[in-house]
Amino acid sequence: MFKRSGRFYVYIVECADGTYYTGYTPHIRRRIKLHNAGKGARYTRDRRPVKLVWCKKYRYFKRAFKKEIAIKKLKRAEKERMVNEDKK
Repeated sequence: MFKRSGRFYVYIVECADGTYYTGYTPHIRRRIKLHNAGKGARYTRDRRPVKLVWCKKYRYFKRAFKKEIAIKKLKRAEKERMVNEDKK
């Protein structure tokens, strides 16, 4: 089985309307620039600018992908707790 390894980031951005968007990428700075240029996810295109509020680095793609899915299932309040805990 092939394991994709390297650097994979799971991230949460806060959109201009106060909503959160969660994603994963191997290049976090480039992805944030794409979101703010209107070339990222469809969800963020009309909600620019976005601001990175949470990010975690993973060594394996599969772990990052699973974490992204888990975060997307969380309620807003749970995501806010994650963001606020990371600021401490």
